[in-house]
Amino acid sequence: MSSLVLTVKMLHEVYKRRRNEIQKRIFEFKNLLKRPEEDIFVELCFCLCTPQSRATTCWNVISKMVKEGILFYGSADDIALCLKGVRFRRNKAAYIIEARRLFAEKGQIKIKSILLEFKNPLVARNWLVKRVKGLGMKEASHFLRNVGLGLDLAILDRHVLRSLKELNVIRNVPRTLTKKVYEDIEEKMRIFSRKVEIPMADLDLLIWSIKTGFVFK
Repeated sequence: MSSLVLTVKMLHEVYKRRRNEIQKRIFEFKNLLKRPEEDIFVELCFCLCTPQSRATTCWNVISKMVKEGILFYGSADDIALCLKGVRFRRNKAAYIIEARRLFAEKGQIKIKSILLEFKNPLVARNWLVKRVKGLGMKEASHFLRNVGLGLDLAILDRHVLRSLKELNVIRNVPRTLTKKVYEDIEEKMRIFSRKVEIPMADLDLLIWSIKTGFVFK
């Protein structure tokens, strides 16, 4: 984990080196909706697992459950058992089960048509936060970004918030993120994104990669 204090100069230097890798990942996000319904649901489950847990750990256990058929057919106990290394795994297993029920139609996952009904990502995010238990503003933004529908949304995890403070975009890292606080910081990040001429989705992946050492999702 990087302990360097982030600067605008550093952002541009690292972006120059990692731009192709970052934009390749964003291209993958944009094309995800062309994939089967189950792949979209996998991304949702990944985002449900990420609060207070390592993203790489979450992705690894979700991928393992997909291969073993547990994510779509396992019980809450089966899923919780697989979520080793993920905090609050019993709660998150319950969230996955509830999401599976929410998006089930005649025994099949149907999620793409619902997402494509919304007129913009903000409306989609509000609906997801309201309807999908366990999904907050950050997780809903993360999910929408990962399926190519929220490239202008901010994913305000601890890495991004601390970095925005280091970059003087915000004065302090808030103790809690209410909807209003989240949206206020998100707008400040958009303004900063335009100022430094790095798109929002690129900026998020860039900051995350600087703080962790690699581009992920």
